[in-house]
Amino acid sequence: MKTTIKPTGTERFLEEKDIIVSKTDLTGKITYANKTFFDISGYTEKNILGAQHNLIRHPDMPRAIFQLLWTRLKAKQEIFAYVANLCKEGEHYWVLAHVSPSVSEDGKVLGYHSNRRSINPVLIRDIIQPLYARLRKIETDATSPKQGLDTSMTALQSFIEGKGGNYDRWLFSL
Repeated sequence: MKTTIKPTGTERFLEEKDIIVSKTDLTGKITYANKTFFDISGYTEKNILGAQHNLIRHPDMPRAIFQLLWTRLKAKQEIFAYVANLCKEGEHYWVLAHVSPSVSEDGKVLGYHSNRRSINPVLIRDIIQPLYARLRKIETDATSPKQGLDTSMTALQSFIEGKGGNYDRWLFSL
């Protein structure tokens, strides 16, 4: 179902009380999404169930952020991250995503669960967007996607080191 959606530059906003919920299988295919997900994204249940979650990935999101996310998830750890998502009609919305593995009683990862909340737009404008723009520029200026991701990850790690060396502590200090 992956189609190319051109971003319009128009931002949509969640209400402070809104929580977006989605679940995926191990391959990233959406198995559940709540009404808030449908309302903000413009997709319907028929459009989205069975589709890859990266369907809503905004092209300006740095790959390094998703590399960090998948590294943590594969280690059976949760992660919080600021993410720009893309709506069906090209608008975008920013969220603070909390993503965690769904684990069986015997410790087997069954899939992934994400809750996303509204954000402070000033924090996004002043801190997150400049950081993500730097990472994305590193990625797009590279001679190969692999080199871009590796260099961007190094830049992200260096940024976190400069903020005290702990990603979670930095993120929650914002």
